[in-house]
Amino acid sequence: LIDKMENDRICLIVFAGEAYVQLPITTDYAAAKLFLNNIETNMVPTQGTAIGAAIRLSMKSFTSNDNKHKAVIIITDGENHEDDAVEAAKEAAEAGVVIHTVGMGSIEGTPIPVARNSNGGLEFLTDKEGQTVLTKLDETTLQRIATEAHGQYIHSVPGNDGLEEILTQIGKMEKKTFDSKQYTDYEDRFQYFIALALIALIADQLIGNRKSNWVKKLKLSASDEA
Repeated sequence: LIDKMENDRICLIVFAGEAYVQLPITTDYAAAKLFLNNIETNMVPTQGTAIGAAIRLSMKSFTSNDNKHKAVIIITDGENHEDDAVEAAKEAAEAGVVIHTVGMGSIEGTPIPVARNSNGGLEFLTDKEGQTVLTKLDETTLQRIATEAHGQYIHSVPGNDGLEEILTQIGKMEKKTFDSKQYTDYEDRFQYFIALALIALIADQLIGNRKSNWVKKLKLSASDEA
């Protein structure tokens, strides 16, 4: 998605039981990809799925106060355990934020791999009773979120992640021009000139000493001849 964006600002937010800003809003796509590559599933200490918290934090991350030009893309399995995500979507819509949702995972449910055992096989997450925990794609919640915030829901499947279609929808939105600042980092090179000046000073001293010795010898020679 980042590779296909043009002149759009982007912010990265990670969430599980809580939501955190991974990258503040920026036009630096290289930085965005760098931060994205460093995201891991265990970086949020509180586990869960607080979609509402992620939506509200996204709304705070926008820097303009107008009620348009803003879009949020939520990529999740949709199993919301912590808050009322649909209510948060309504708040976003009132603030002019469009929310697109991308559903990841299986509707039937799949086990959650957490590690590999000594034989190389996968170990899956279990509950307190030792039963394997299944994660299921909750399409209903994600569809309601997208509907409330005038966005689109896409079920991501192998071979079609759905982001191309969402990018097309974002491209149809009204654009706004933002002022930007460019900072230049200058490299100090004064030390080279100091080194040259020091070499010249030493050379001058050596030449001066040699010249002085040569003058003394010349005077002694002239005195002997006299």
